[in-house]
Parts: sequence; structure tokens; C-alpha cells
Amino acid sequence: MYILLLIIVLVSIPAGDALPQITPGARQIALSNSDAALCNDVFAIYTNPAGTAQLNVRQAGIYYSPAPFGLKELANGFIAYNEPFYWGSLNFGAMTYGYDLYKENKLTASVSYKFRDFLYLGAAINFHMLSIKNYGDSRALYFNFGSLLFITKDFRWAFAISNLNNATFSDQKNQIPVIINTALCYNVLAELSLCAGVEKDLSYSPSLKAGAELKLIDYVILRTGFANNPSKYSAGIGICYKGVQLDYSFFTHAYLGMTHQAGLLINLSSPDE
Repeated sequence: MYILLLIIVLVSIPAGDALPQITPGARQIALSNSDAALCNDVFAIYTNPAGTAQLNVRQAGIYYSPAPFGLKELANGFIAYNEPFYWGSLNFGAMTYGYDLYKENKLTASVSYKFRDFLYLGAAINFHMLSIKNYGDSRALYFNFGSLLFITKDFRWAFAISNLNNATFSDQKNQIPVIINTALCYNVLAELSLCAGVEKDLSYSPSLKAGAELKLIDYVILRTGFANNPSKYSAGIGICYKGVQLDYSFFTHAYLGMTHQAGLLINLSSPDE
């Protein structure tokens, strides 16, 4: 009974509060999800699908959090794959969240396109499945859209919207939030990027987010970020070597305290292939 009540409480938390638990990428979490205009790895498929057009290599991503905040009932995992073309990318991904009493699964496919290397557009289709034991199953199909504009080589702006068609599970309203995200990213130096943005769930107040990513040495990247509504602080580190990137992050949750995350990115080809 305790676990069931816990899940009900977590599901009822405003989407802006709960979303970081089910947004993939230890890198993204370390930046407090302020990365909509940075989004240059395969996990962009879930946040701003336009960002994958920046990738010129085959890339696979794995992210798994077996027990956030010490609760295996909140386990979530993601996989993603990017296939590059001269015009952009095709991407595929899958998500799982929850446990035997409450489970969500999602399949995602996206396409991104680049116009003259300064404007990138992307769209994703999501098939989302919800299962609650003794209450049945439900499914929904919805679309995401994203854009990325390079104002200069080092300064870019992004706009993304999730659940463009306002889909929902069964006949219950707002079960899948409509989220609008806009952000800026500036490369202060070749080794330092600053990000800032606003995320708005149509049902709740907006959340302000900011983050910084610093390439300390050739193989080590440091990250930090913060957000409000709810108040959150995050940080992390990335270790890169020969096309493999291992990311670690932690973040604080307004209700549940602090938790740790890890993810892996693997380049399956070189840019010259």
C-alpha cells in the first residue's frame, strides 16, 4: 500500500517537478535540462529532435537509472540510435519507466534536416504505452517538433514542443503534458558553453533553467546547472576516450532529495565514413 500511495503522489506532482526523473542523458541532467540549444548527442531525440542533425557519426546511447532516490519503483531506462546522412539524421529510441504495478513504455522515431549548416529542423513520433495493474492499459500517439538556429558560429537559439497534438491516455485530460521549450547557448570559449532557457508545461508555471559545460582537459568535461519551479541544482562529469563517453551526474529534487545518474554514448563510426 505504501508503494502504491508513493506512485500516486509522484504521478500527481506537476510535470515540471517530475520530468527530470524521466528525461534521459546524464549529461542533460547535469545541465538541469537547459541543453535544448546545445543538444548535439543522440539523446536529443527526446528533447529537441533538430539537434541530431549536428551528428555526423553513427551514435548509440544507453541510460539507465535502476533506483532513483533509492526507490526501484522509479526505475527508468532509455536507448537511442542515430544514423547520419548528408541531409540530416534518422533516429530511433525506446524508454521504460516504473515497475510491475505501474509501467510506462515508449517507442520514438525521429528525423532531422539541416539547411546550409545554420538552420536545423526535426520531428519525432512517439508511441507511448501505460499499464497499471488491475486498472488496464492505455496507449497514445503524439508528435514532437524542434528547431535549432545558429545565429553565429558560437551563438544558437532553439525552440521545441513536446506532444504537439495534445494526445492523452484514454479519456483523461493532461495525462501527457504539452511542453514548450526555448533556449539559448553561447560558446564563450572553445572549451566553455553556457546555456539558458525557459520550459513551460501548459498546465503549470514556467521553469527557468541554466547550465554550463567546461572541457577541462582533452578527456574530461565538467558540467553544472540549476533550475527553479521547482528549485533544483545539478552537476556532473563526462569522460571521453576514442569515441566512448561515460557521463555521471547528480541532481537534487525538491521533494525527494538527491540522486545519481549515469549514461553511455558510443560512436559506431568515424566522421569520415
